[in-house]
Amino acid sequence: MDFQEYQKKSRETALYPNRDKNFIYPTLGLSGEAGEVAEKIKKVLRDKNGIIDEATKLEIQKELGDVLWYTSQIATELGLSLDEVAQKNIEKLFSRKERGMLHGNGDNR
Repeated sequence: MDFQEYQKKSRETALYPNRDKNFIYPTLGLSGEAGEVAEKIKKVLRDKNGIIDEATKLEIQKELGDVLWYTSQIATELGLSLDEVAQKNIEKLFSRKERGMLHGNGDNR
């Protein structure tokens, strides 16, 4: 599956208030889901000596899927293509790499 297909299919499951005119709801959801990913990693550090077992890896995978879903909904609300978002991000990162700006504060933040 590519991003275009994911974005289209995931939109079929987007049931929230004022869909198609509400970028705030998925933005708040993204923040919550990113927090859940961080929470699971924190617990790996606290409870598992920094070692991620297969069960935890699957839990994190599910949360990352939720992060992707909310990212997709924000992109759709703003009329952006996830494929284009991904492409622009790679272009930015490789430009930084070529200029030696991947470390530290980078540039254009």
